[in-house]
Amino acid sequence: MDPVRIRYMKEQIAQLPKGNITYKTIRDKKYAYLQWTENGKQKSRRVKDGELQELSEKIKMRKVLEKKLKEAPEAAVMPDIMKEEFFFSEVKYGQELLDFVEPVRAYKKRECFGELCDYVYGNSTDRVFILYGLRRTGKTTLIRQVISEMPEKMLQQTAFVQITPQVDLAKINLDMRQLKKQGYRYLFIDEVTLMDDFIEGAALFSDIFASSGMKVVLSGTDSLGFVFSEDSQLYDRCFMVHTTFVPYREFEKVLGIRGIDEYIRYGSTMSLGGINYNHTGRTFATKESTTEYVDSAIARNIQNSLKNYQEGTHFRHLADLYEANELTSAINRIVEDINHRFTLSVLTKDFKSNDLALSAKNLLRDRNNPNTILQQIDREEVTRQLRGILEIKNQPERTVEISEAHRAVIKEYLDMLDITVDIDTVYLPDWNKKEKRTVITQPGMRYAQAEALIKTLMQDDVFRTFSLAERNAVTARILSDIQGRMMEDIVLLETKMALPTCEVFKLVFARGEFDMVVFDPNAASCSIYEVKHSAEAIDEQYRHLIDEEKCKATEFRFGPIAGKYVIYRGETHDRNGIRYLNVEEYLHGFAK
Repeated sequence: MDPVRIRYMKEQIAQLPKGNITYKTIRDKKYAYLQWTENGKQKSRRVKDGELQELSEKIKMRKVLEKKLKEAPEAAVMPDIMKEEFFFSEVKYGQELLDFVEPVRAYKKRECFGELCDYVYGNSTDRVFILYGLRRTGKTTLIRQVISEMPEKMLQQTAFVQITPQVDLAKINLDMRQLKKQGYRYLFIDEVTLMDDFIEGAALFSDIFASSGMKVVLSGTDSLGFVFSEDSQLYDRCFMVHTTFVPYREFEKVLGIRGIDEYIRYGSTMSLGGINYNHTGRTFATKESTTEYVDSAIARNIQNSLKNYQEGTHFRHLADLYEANELTSAINRIVEDINHRFTLSVLTKDFKSNDLALSAKNLLRDRNNPNTILQQIDREEVTRQLRGILEIKNQPERTVEISEAHRAVIKEYLDMLDITVDIDTVYLPDWNKKEKRTVITQPGMRYAQAEALIKTLMQDDVFRTFSLAERNAVTARILSDIQGRMMEDIVLLETKMALPTCEVFKLVFARGEFDMVVFDPNAASCSIYEVKHSAEAIDEQYRHLIDEEKCKATEFRFGPIAGKYVIYRGETHDRNGIRYLNVEEYLHGFAK
């Protein structure tokens, strides 16, 4: 065994607790004790309940290291290949690496695959490549795909390194030095943000290894940690690609599943089992899986990154929420309240289902089949049940009062994670009045909570007195309203992201509105849109687009109207001078 490793193992053993865990029963209650020998004398102390698991793991780790150290003298007679196999992290190379990447060889590729290839095969030096984003957005799959297509000579110089919770920068440094010594030039290091000291010491990867000619690709789920490291340790020494936002075109291409409604239900992760991709299940298939994702992929992402950045000083106003375990509740409240207003009132007011209220009004005003079913149900009880299902705490149940400062910091970090994007709402003739509507880029989160709403409605005593046909009609209408609002969000978001030189906004008049306006300052012209979830084309859908007063006011402010469109789920065609666009075809138009 290398003398450097032996010295490092001894240092690690010295830092770990001595002795063993024993148990004593006192008055029918079992207590844990740590017993050890010090200067020839046996000592012991009571183990607190909260430290038992961690202490046991450290003792187990010490025993593993002691065993390896004890076996070290025998290393001299081992075959050469065995001498190379000790790493602190999980390292795959050779046949094991080939077996690891083979299953993804036939998968369709995300659009950022080309950027990763450009780095691996290109001539860049002194920089690392960072592939970051929320869980289940394809980061590890992208790495496996790149490796699977490497020529044999490159494969012989490639290793995939999996960080485990016990690994820190000192250990990964030793592993990388050993790999470099063995001739490995291409290192793919996954879950690098699991290291508590990564943010503060990330320059190691660029300054020591990339600068010596190695290609180093880093990936991890704590994407906020990468943002922090890029801002400090890796400033100007990295290429960064974010995987969190999965637009509709990629959802369809990569997963092999077509349809805006499928995207609304399950977007935007790469874990919906499609014909072209993996079969790991649907992230947003249930309320439980959605809650787990929000907690682990978003809330813990923020918490872990803030905890490890500059000794936790960037928690700022979120420290009290974090300590009270209420940060996830605040994020859930934002996701549910998708009325596009990320304001203090969204976080502090007692929970109220906007979807329920909107659907009640729409059913009452339905021209073909108006009914008052939602007016008759016990809405207070439904709202109470819905709040319970969504696990959103009302003000009396919270130990920390959410303030404007909390709201601002949460919004800032959600923006940095690409979870939220602001879309402008402009008013005419009151030009000075503007609002922001916050769009959540993970539509599946929203829809899972909509399904929770339906489950709550079905439990209402009055609602269950109606016939099956009536209940089905109501639930279908509610889901249609929700899908319609979400489809509008998706169109606004993807248009804004695809056309960075244009202004994309909703335009509201004293009466009525345009669902979307795209203003091109360079061409001094605009286009106006209505977005409808319907698959049928009817004249009522474009009544605002042909309103002379609205069009005149729009042209005065934003130049000539270059086109009038209705985006819907039916076939593309022209109707009375209005261009009807199929929504999937429209979103495909933004393909890179």
